[in-house]
Amino acid sequence: MLNKGLRDQESIRIDNILKMLHSLTFVPKFWNLEDILSLENELKDLGMNVESLRDFDEKGLISHLERLHFDWNHFEIFADFLIALSKKSQFDFSGKAIAIYDYVQKESKVFSFGIFNKTAPVKAN
Repeated sequence: MLNKGLRDQESIRIDNILKMLHSLTFVPKFWNLEDILSLENELKDLGMNVESLRDFDEKGLISHLERLHFDWNHFEIFADFLIALSKKSQFDFSGKAIAIYDYVQKESKVFSFGIFNKTAPVKAN
């Protein structure tokens, strides 16, 4: 278990990685090699790449993120990133995102209308 100071540093590090991942999906574009390499570089800080992200099953991905000390907010932001990436690229990680959202809803023991509203349109497709 991490002590308070290390936990705060790890949380800040994860926040920065997630912000960078979201920035890559913010502007609609055709995903070329340079864009994918930028994505790969950011995912590397989370111990994965696009191929391993694609290969993870839902439970495996959640376990991997747990080992990285993700809190509930980090899980939700990562799922948001997966949804955004699925909309604007050749990748479809929406199933993994829904699994993460469902995991947060169940395990945090707090119902979030925000998460519910994010999953409803994705599940409808």
